[in-house]
Amino acid sequence: MSRLPLRTPENAPAEARPALEAAQQANGYLPNLLRVLANAPVALETYLTVSGINARASLSLPEREVVQITAAATHGCGFCVAGHTAIATRKAGMDAATVEALRAREPAPEPRLAAIGRFTAAVIATRGQVADADLAAFHEAGFTDQQALEVVLGVSLATLCNFANNLGQPPLNPQLEPYRWDGAAPVLVAG
Repeated sequence: MSRLPLRTPENAPAEARPALEAAQQANGYLPNLLRVLANAPVALETYLTVSGINARASLSLPEREVVQITAAATHGCGFCVAGHTAIATRKAGMDAATVEALRAREPAPEPRLAAIGRFTAAVIATRGQVADADLAAFHEAGFTDQQALEVVLGVSLATLCNFANNLGQPPLNPQLEPYRWDGAAPVLVAG
C-alpha cells in the first residue's frame, strides 16, 4: 500500500491534472510514480521536464538506461528498476544478460555499457567526486566530458524518481509486474 496518495486526473491538484491525463493517454495506463509525484505538482513538472531534457542527451537510449537501472538498483528502488527494465528490453533492445547484470549491480557484458555503469556507480558513491582514474577509464571507453555530465544529469533524474518512490512506496503497476525486482537494499554511503 502506498504511503502517499496515488493521485488520479480527477483528484490531483489542478496543476498536475493535464500531465496525468497526457501520461495516461501516452502509456495506456497511469504509472504510479506519476501518481505519487502529482501530490507535488512542481515535482511532477520537474520529472517531466528533466526526462525530456535527458532524452535529448548525446548518450544513446541503452546508455541512458544503464544509468537509470544502475541508479535505481543502487538506491534500492524496485519500482524504477522494473520500469527501466521494461524500457531497456522493449524500447532500447537490450539483451537479457545485460539487463540482469545491471539489476544485480554487476558489469554489463558489453565493455562500453560496463564502463558507463561503473562510472554511474562511482558518481553516486562519491557524490560526483569521482577519482581521476574513474574519469580516465570513462574517457578510455570512448565517452566525452559532455557525456560525463550527462551521466550526472541522468543520476539527478533517477534520484528524484528513486527517492520519490522510496518515500511514497507505491505498488508496482500490473503492466510492470513481468519486470519486478526485489533486489538488494540500497547501497548506503557514509558521510
